[in-house]
Amino acid sequence: MVPSSFSPSRNEDRYLRWIAIYTFGKGILLCLLAIGFLGFLHRDVDAIVGNWMSLLGFNMENRHVVSFLARLDKVTDRQLRELSGITFAVAGVFVTQGSGLLLRQDWAKYLTIGVTSALIPVEIVESIRHFGWLKIGLLAVNVAVVAFLLANLRREKRQAPLMAAKTVPQPRPAPVGCETV
Repeated sequence: MVPSSFSPSRNEDRYLRWIAIYTFGKGILLCLLAIGFLGFLHRDVDAIVGNWMSLLGFNMENRHVVSFLARLDKVTDRQLRELSGITFAVAGVFVTQGSGLLLRQDWAKYLTIGVTSALIPVEIVESIRHFGWLKIGLLAVNVAVVAFLLANLRREKRQAPLMAAKTVPQPRPAPVGCETV
């Protein structure tokens, strides 16, 4: 049994659970996106997206819309399969992180720190190129996730020797023999 002074606080558990749900949710959304890409196979992508855009009220004569639809017209089935495969792979990493964090596995904390910190420079560059408050908010969330997990792992590492010293080994029962005299 772990002494109460060494168990993580309820807030830490809550934060870890929120991070796990956030990461797992990203994975599920990416998985749905990958399935959506596969739905475009052997179909006229620019016509489908053009119909969606007109239903949403976009000006179909806008030069940006026309340029976007012209680029979609050049998308091949091979590109859709590759994009779907890459999206499935990234979704798998996020689902693995989220489920590992929900199960309170240390490897999942390390994986989440590694993947999230690797993406932070990309997010910074993207936020500088195309500023948006949503991008800044997501960047702040990802920095907070990395900082929390690093602090959590550091705290656990400091407390590990103390927990080992506090545990008292249980005496082993003496073997009982059944010899006849």
